[in-house]
Amino acid sequence: MTGPSPEALHPLADFPRVVFPRALVAGRTNVHIGEFSYYDAPAEPEAFFERNDLHHSDFLGDRLVIGRFVAIASGVRILMNGGTLAIAGFSTYPFNVFCGAWAQGFDPASHKSETVVGSDVWIGTDAVLMPGITIDPGALIAARSAVIRNVPAYALAAGNPARIVRRRFNEATVSHLLALAWWDWPVDHITAPFDAIRGADITALKKAAP
Repeated sequence: MTGPSPEALHPLADFPRVVFPRALVAGRTNVHIGEFSYYDAPAEPEAFFERNDLHHSDFLGDRLVIGRFVAIASGVRILMNGGTLAIAGFSTYPFNVFCGAWAQGFDPASHKSETVVGSDVWIGTDAVLMPGITIDPGALIAARSAVIRNVPAYALAAGNPARIVRRRFNEATVSHLLALAWWDWPVDHITAPFDAIRGADITALKKAAP
């Protein structure tokens, strides 16, 4: 296999600001990060789970799932359910966090949901992902956007709150891309047809499929 090791922490020897967070997942049962997804930060990128995966508590049961080949820019914040508030009642004060009698009636299952980032997604600088959202494969999230609802495949989302600005390809092409799912191909096979993967010729990509 050519290319970086998917288990490397620093896949670029002379560029320490890029890390594969997958290498930091050990012992975290509530996180899955796919191979070759990277985080780029100018300082302490190894602190991804302390600075970027926020309010993520094991006891709540919510999961963060990130696919393969995801690019995460500096300052991205992924807010999990531990930071949410119950807003249906009169008070939003989080009594339960103080445990004891104040936790009476708190149901962790009410906060159990997944935040899912599909494969081949690009997330721009300082973007914020709110709890429980799904970003489908191939989507682009513009810098400083606040994603509060699901983003469909191969869409460009921007703004606060983020809205769909445009779709990158027509529906037929997107359907073919999702069916081909090049990001799930064996790594050795991905290495050969780079031109087809990086290009915009769906026929060429079909021919390159294993």
